[in-house]
Amino acid sequence: MGESNCAWNRKALLHRDTMLAAAAVYGEMYRNEDGSIPATYQIYYMIGWKYHESQARPAERGSATVSFGELGKINNLMSQGKKSQ
Repeated sequence: MGESNCAWNRKALLHRDTMLAAAAVYGEMYRNEDGSIPATYQIYYMIGWKYHESQARPAERGSATVSFGELGKINNLMSQGKKSQ
């Protein structure tokens, strides 16, 4: 996909020549008989967080008013509410 990595010492951008060379090598190695080039990729999601005193404090464990099990039923409840209106 041409993404640059997130290493601290990486170059600021991925040059066009680098991408063209990588595409040529990839095409030679993986090209199908009809000329198409298959590609797969994985998506990684990450999140980072560090507490700061200016941020809201999390609620105490067990203080929720709705259980996660009930959230699965929310579509049914919403559609029932629309029918009764």
